[in-house]
Amino acid sequence: MKSTTKFVGLDVSKESISVAVADAGQGPVRFLGNLPNTPEAVRKLVVRLGKPEELLVCYEAGPTGYGLYRLLRELQVTCIVVAPSLTPRRPGDHVKTDRRDALRLAQLLRAGELTPVWVPDEEHEALRDLVRARHSAKLDLKRAKQALNSFLLRHDVRMPNGKRWTKTFMRWLDTLSFAHRASQVAFQEYLHAIRELATRIERLEAEMCAIAQDSRFGPVIQAVQALRGVALVTAITLVAEVGEFSRFRSPAQLMAYAGLVPREHSSGVQTRRGGITKTGNSHLRFVVGEAAWSYRRKPAVKAALRKRQEGLDPEVLSIALKAQERLHRKYWHLVGRGKAHGVAVSAVARELLGFVWAIACYVEAKAQKQAA
Repeated sequence: MKSTTKFVGLDVSKESISVAVADAGQGPVRFLGNLPNTPEAVRKLVVRLGKPEELLVCYEAGPTGYGLYRLLRELQVTCIVVAPSLTPRRPGDHVKTDRRDALRLAQLLRAGELTPVWVPDEEHEALRDLVRARHSAKLDLKRAKQALNSFLLRHDVRMPNGKRWTKTFMRWLDTLSFAHRASQVAFQEYLHAIRELATRIERLEAEMCAIAQDSRFGPVIQAVQALRGVALVTAITLVAEVGEFSRFRSPAQLMAYAGLVPREHSSGVQTRRGGITKTGNSHLRFVVGEAAWSYRRKPAVKAALRKRQEGLDPEVLSIALKAQERLHRKYWHLVGRGKAHGVAVSAVARELLGFVWAIACYVEAKAQKQAA
């Protein structure tokens, strides 16, 4: 069994790393100073600290990513990346410096008070980058459309009839002209931005689909599409944000990871529950919430869903059918009790994530058996 003799806390920023060390036992925590955030400096630090197999290193997840974690693993050093939101803080402590943060991390690591996050491998992280690039482009497109809507409203330009942002609507926009040159240029730039963003999203989605089919995540991506409301882009997003579904021991843990569990503030005989926590993965919560709206309709397997289900495992199809029946019934039960539609959809989204977990874990377990 490994004997850890040094607990190392790192406060990592773009340019530098602050280092603190706590020896096993109850001794004081020592601050070793700052070093440049470069691979060469990290290697020298590991040599300075002693045997790599006797070190346990931690740092908080942040914008610098997981490069330091992977470098330390290459050097045979055990490293964990911890969740900043779950790091204990002293009440009333309003002094924050890199030195104090490093000392605090080393102390908490020795005490076993830190919660590690799951670190994706490079292939999975690359897929997640692509998915989030599409999400950012979708948000940019929404803002661009809102800007053009505001421009048309200021100029009292109204479409005769029909829905916005259809092909008919875009053709109608091409017929518009404005008396002042400055207004015409502004309008054309708004329109150009929307078309450029729409093209960017198409490119990203095509690349997502191509990569997903060629990656090791393909079987899980195909399987979760058996669920109603979970088409290809949604399935890729689910897999990219979660990674290995089997790392969650129960669907309740996955629901909490997505921030879909209700708040609770209970004491004594009083039990108080509120809305969902929204403290987890926002990308995951968004796509599941969007998919949950489809369960308002009666259970059915129509053309698009039937095509996605072709060739899938019977057990997967059985879970998907059970999901349709249960979630549709749950939605209308909650609405019938007077719950708002948004509240009912949040409840459905939480349970839908449980069905996603069941399908994904089944496929992952099956793949492991075949590999063995």
